[in-house]
This record gives sequence, C-alpha cells and structure tokens, in this order.
Amino acid sequence: MTPSTGWLDRLPKDRLLAEVSLWSADLLHMADDIARIEPFTDIFHIDVADGHFSPALLLFPDQVAAIRRATGKPLHVHLMVADAILMAQIDQFAEAGADLISIHAENADIDAALARIEGLGRLPGLVLQLETPVDACRDYLDRIGMLTLLGTKIGIKGVGLDNRAAPRLEEAATMLKTAPHRIVLAADGGIREHTVPLLRKSGAETIVMGSLAFGAPDLAARMAWVHAQ
Repeated sequence: MTPSTGWLDRLPKDRLLAEVSLWSADLLHMADDIARIEPFTDIFHIDVADGHFSPALLLFPDQVAAIRRATGKPLHVHLMVADAILMAQIDQFAEAGADLISIHAENADIDAALARIEGLGRLPGLVLQLETPVDACRDYLDRIGMLTLLGTKIGIKGVGLDNRAAPRLEEAATMLKTAPHRIVLAADGGIREHTVPLLRKSGAETIVMGSLAFGAPDLAARMAWVHAQ
C-alpha cells in the first residue's frame, strides 16, 4: 500500500531539511525550547526508547501529547522498543499525535507494524542500525515515507560519526531513486558542523539535529546554514 505522504510532500525538496531532536532539549523547560526552535525546524524528532532494545529510557506518550499541543510542526516518533511492546507503543504514540512513526528494520514483524501505523492514519518510516544492510528495507519502499540511517550506535549521545555512515547513505540514495513515491532519506547520529556537508553530499535530505541546534550560539544563523547545504 502506498502511504499517504500529505504533509511530507509539502516539505521543500530543494534544500536540506532540519529535523530537531527533542532528546537534546532542556527537559525541564521543553515548551520554551520548542518555541525557540519552532520557527527554524521542519520536523521535530522524538526518540522513544525502552531501556531494552536501546540502552536509553525516553520519551513517553503523555509527554508527546503535551508536545503536540505546543507545536504545529510535524512530529516524527522514532520507536526504539522491543517487539513485545511495539504494537502498543504504535497505538499510544499515534493517539498522542505523532505524524510519522518509524520502527526499526531489526524488529521482528515489520509487515504487521507498518500495517498498524498505516491503519492508524500515520505515515510509516523505517530505521536501520549501522550493522543492518541497507538492502533490508528494499521490500518496504512502497510503504514508507522516510528512511533513517543511524550513523552511530543506537541510543547513545555525543558519539562521533561512524565511517560507514556516508557510504551507506550513498547506497540508500541510489536505491530510493527506484521508489514509487517520495521517501525522505534521513541521517541520525554524529551530526556535527563538520559532518553535515558530508552527509548532505552522500544523499541525506534531512539531518536529525541535537546539540547542533540547541547549542548554537546564533540559532537563526545555524539553521540558515543547515538549510543552505
């Protein structure tokens, strides 16, 4: 089934998109950080981890529902959760207001999870860890709106970009040329000022920004620079 891309199709295609991760926000003053970032971001990225599939433990549905009330920008929920709770998490985050829900190619039943997301009227996405072959997503290109490639180990912040990240993006970008509709290629992890041009050159259409956005000395200038890549 071809997903209904809707809002995704309305995003610019001629510049690098900025996808800002709320994991890097001030969690005590998240509403303030959302208001500060909102004029400059294209998508808000929300990492969800269960402490099992991923070593981190964050964020939760009620929090996402509050975030939904605070912004009109698209919310991309990235589920890093074990198979036992995956379907329930899809339901909960769809209800909380996610626009795009990405699961991992390493989850056991991709078909059922994508169908659940589609059935809830949300746009499905797929995420690949560094060790997962890029070709693992080929059979699902007619069902997803975003493909995210991790450039670092899962669930760990502040790690440098892995040397495999750029060649994997290049491979994915070539493969996505055969997709039946627009699929945005995202780079997540190791996003630094010196890695952004490389990731863009390798085919990334959006980058998942953390400290590069929240720690910018001049946010407007930093985001303008990102969009100009």
